[in-house]
Amino acid sequence: MLDRMAAADLRSVSSVEEVSQGLSDHAYLPDAALATAVYLALRLRRPLLLEGEPGVGKTEVAKVIADWGGGRLIRLQCYEGIDAAQAVYEWDYARQLLHLRTMEATGRAHGADEDRIADELYNERFLVRRPLLEAIEAADGPPPVLLVDEVDRSDDEFEAFLLEVLSDYSITIPELGTFAAVDPPVVVITSNRTRDVHDALKRRCLYHWVAHPGPQREAAIIRLRAPEVTESLARQVAHAAAAMREVGLYKPPGVAETIDWARALSLLGGATLDLANASATLGALLKYREDRDRVIEHDLAAIVADAATAPSP
Repeated sequence: MLDRMAAADLRSVSSVEEVSQGLSDHAYLPDAALATAVYLALRLRRPLLLEGEPGVGKTEVAKVIADWGGGRLIRLQCYEGIDAAQAVYEWDYARQLLHLRTMEATGRAHGADEDRIADELYNERFLVRRPLLEAIEAADGPPPVLLVDEVDRSDDEFEAFLLEVLSDYSITIPELGTFAAVDPPVVVITSNRTRDVHDALKRRCLYHWVAHPGPQREAAIIRLRAPEVTESLARQVAHAAAAMREVGLYKPPGVAETIDWARALSLLGGATLDLANASATLGALLKYREDRDRVIEHDLAAIVADAATAPSP
């Protein structure tokens, strides 16, 4: 059903409510603050920097915006040591070498000056486009959504380079010239805050902290993403997950893990949460033995009992 929805013109959204409805129609339930941040980023044509703990749905925001607007999602996954070759472009040296050997074998290289050989080798057909160049070069159709994921994993030099690219949405390739965006992409940058992102990049962006959803909204998300889960089970799972996040876990469960837990419980025939099925399926929610032990020590039975009595919205 979702893939048959008409694409929205992201640049002309008229209200926060329209953004909220558009994201909801594509299976993402934003709170008012996030919907406002997305609206302002679209209208002001500014990058949106989303920070928050892993699993709160930061990356999913970019995916849903792309689905909603009908543009291509272009993802740049950051990691320690990433540089321009991985993010912008590089030359296909194997094909260049093969082309040079072909020139030599056919005699085309004989007597040719260096400039002519360079023109042959440093041609766009040998250019390997990476995410930043792809996003800037895109011209037809809806604007693409450039997702710069986990920027906090990159180093200072790459962050400074990214800031330069986002300042005017252009990239210069010495052998070919400057590529500039006709219509800048929608840019979403995410950070898990393993280190602080520099102030210069933050000033270039609109900023929003994405927190774990409250139990009521998380229950609604579960029902939206896993409609086979009963309303009571979704409510109890959401409350239990929220309680576990408060006991000092090494890796608190994200929304994706909560949905997986609800699906696992439902698949085993559970219409409500009880201690037996919670214990048997805890591996769908918690991914570290230490976290499982901590929850059990904290009294899993009490967490389940409290979730069972959680009020309906």
